Formats: sequence, C-alpha cells, structure tokens
Amino acid sequence: MVGEISADRLKDDIYKLVSFGTRHTLSDTKDKKRGIGAARRWVEDEFRKYSKAGGGRLKVEQDTFTLKPDGRRVDVKTLMANVMATLPGTDPADNRVFIVSGHLDSRVTDVMNRTADAPGANDDGSGVAVVMEMARVMSKQKFPCTLVFVAVQGEEQSLLGSGYLAKKAKALNWNVVGMLNNDIVGNSHGHDPDLHDPNHVRVFSEGVPANETPEQAQLRRQLSAENDSPSRQLARYAKQTGEQYVPGHTVALEYRPDRFLRGGDHTPFNQQGYAAVRFSEMNEDFTHQHQDLRTENGRPYGDLPEYVDYEYLRKNTGVNLATMASLALAPAAPTNVGVLTANLTNRTELKWEAPATGRKPAGYVVLMRETTSPVWQQRFPVQGLTADLPHSKDNYIFAVAAVDEQGHESLPVLPRPVR
Repeated sequence: MVGEISADRLKDDIYKLVSFGTRHTLSDTKDKKRGIGAARRWVEDEFRKYSKAGGGRLKVEQDTFTLKPDGRRVDVKTLMANVMATLPGTDPADNRVFIVSGHLDSRVTDVMNRTADAPGANDDGSGVAVVMEMARVMSKQKFPCTLVFVAVQGEEQSLLGSGYLAKKAKALNWNVVGMLNNDIVGNSHGHDPDLHDPNHVRVFSEGVPANETPEQAQLRRQLSAENDSPSRQLARYAKQTGEQYVPGHTVALEYRPDRFLRGGDHTPFNQQGYAAVRFSEMNEDFTHQHQDLRTENGRPYGDLPEYVDYEYLRKNTGVNLATMASLALAPAAPTNVGVLTANLTNRTELKWEAPATGRKPAGYVVLMRETTSPVWQQRFPVQGLTADLPHSKDNYIFAVAAVDEQGHESLPVLPRPVR
C-alpha cells in the first residue's frame, strides 16, 4: 500500500484545492468554483470515485452542523461540514475505529478575512491530500475494524470541525483507538534558507492525558509514567512502523501536545480521552503560512503550491498509512494488564487478559525499555496470558501488545500494579 502512494496525485490534489481561491470557513458555500462549499463538494466527489473503484464499500458523506456566532472567530450563523469517508470493518465483533484527518479550511493574515485569496497549499492542503491519498489506496483493501478518513472544517476558527467530530464520537460511544492528525506536512524547507530537511517528520503527543482522573494522576505519579500515555504510545508506534515501511525517513518524537503554545485538530480528541497525535513538517516556513499574498523586499509571502515538496509529502503519507494499516490489521490490545507486586523480587511477572473486541490474537509480545529510553528496546514473544522475565521492574518499563499471525501488533498497554 505504501508503494501505491503517488507524489503526482498528491500534487494534483493540492493544486485543485488551491484552485478554489479561498477555503475560509466563512467563505461562499454556493459558488461552484470558489469557496469552502465548492472545495467540500470536490473532496466528496473524489471520495465517491475511490469508493466506486474499491467496490462501493467506502461510505461518503458531508457531516453537517450549524454554528451560531461566538463573538470570536465566527460572526455569522454558519453551516459547517466535515467531509468524511468511512471504510467499515469486515469483522462485526471488532468495534475499533481509527481516524486520520487534515483540515480543509484556509486563511490569510486576518483570520476573519473570508474573501481574499487564501491558497492553503501546505496549511492544510497537504494534510487533506494525505487523507485523500490514503483513502484512495486503503479503500481497495479490507480491514477488520473501521477506518475514517476526514477533511475537517473550521480548524483556523478554533478547531470547530474536529471539536464537533470528537464530541460526536464520544456521544455515540465510538471505540476510537487512535487518531492521526496531519497539519502542515508538505514543506521540507524551513523559514531560514539553510533549513532543509526532507528526511524527518515530527509527531507530537500529550504526556499527561487531558481528561486524567485524580486516581489516574496518583497512579501516574507513583509509576513516573508521564512518558507512557496512550497518545505517547501511539506516537512511539508511528515511529517504529513508519520507519519500517518508509526507509530512510525518520519520525521525530516530540514530547509536547503540539508545537510551542499551539494546537491542532487532535486536541479535541485528546480532550475527549482518545489517543491522538499530530504530524507536522520538521521546520515550518512562516512566510508561507497565514500570510496575505504579497512580495516584500524581494521575498514572496503566501501559502502557494510551488512551495510544497511533493516527494517529502509522499513519504509523510507513507508513515501515516503504515501506522493506520498496521494498527487496523492487528488484533485489539490486551486488557487488564498487570504487573505482580506481592513478592519482593528482581524479576518481573506480568499477566493480562485477551482483547475485549475482535478476533483472538495469535500471541502476545512483552516490550521492554530502560526508563531513559524514548523507544522500546527489547521484545519477548509470549504464548498465553502471563510472562515471567529475569529483568527488574525497578530498572525497566514494560508493556504488552497483542500480535496476529503476520506480526501486526496492537498498541502496547502499560501494566498496572496488582497483587
């Protein structure tokens, strides 16, 4: 699947998105060629083409909702829409959901300027192109659980579309196991001329869950588990899997929920208690982000498609696809994972139960790393629901994942102390 991703198609998609002039959330919805409405309809039509090519299994819709003026970044009553393509799972017993997103809307310097040209090629045409290309390739395949490909609206007006979708997922009790947000993922050149890095992409993840309860906080402090939240495990998984399937491309783990003092469409999902991360290019170029189209002192400003590195974007799409597909093909994660503490010992005894949803795993793997290591360092394949390892829980961090016959692994689960 990673090999099917096309840099040329990503480029064509971004140029088409730019052709709508502006995709500002408050721009025209009726015009056939300009504005957010025309862009939404085009993405929907493309999703429907992918569905037809894949046998009609991809379910496509504009998920609409209405916003009233909020006194901040919405000044008129506005009909919003997230353009969604859902690939239902083939296993009725597997209720897991994985989501990948990019935001469809664009802006210039004034966040309320809905009429000026706002190309939004990289912010976030690149993220939408990632979602579309993943939907095109993956809709031809079958996965046991449900995949959702979505171009959300309203990110620039305060994460409105993703906020709506996250609350809807919670209200409908979706079992969202992982959410991948792509925002500004297409430019390998940074703001400074000497910053050029086509071989790295950043993944941001929260350390302390946004909805952490007092009991969970107490356990986190007791275990010093600030670096092992569900979102951080998802980021770690993306690094391992992305680098495996996109050789030479490095996923840089960033221990922040997002860039310094900023946020993105994964944030509402974190707030609802879901594991969610953000992918972003290594070095942003701020002359091509949130800028009126102009030239100053010989330097061009504006988010135009000629500043996107489409081969770099292809690799970032591959990281996303490898992560989502590997998780979706894997069994669900084990449940009630515990580390036994009844006896003082330099060994580590673990126990767990089978996944609560989907098929039975072929086996399990215990992951181990030093407390100072950002990534898992050793792996111990296990048959059954227990493990007894000659390594001290004082010195290492452990987790357990479920595995299928082909080696696809679930997200790892950190053990709780049990007697």
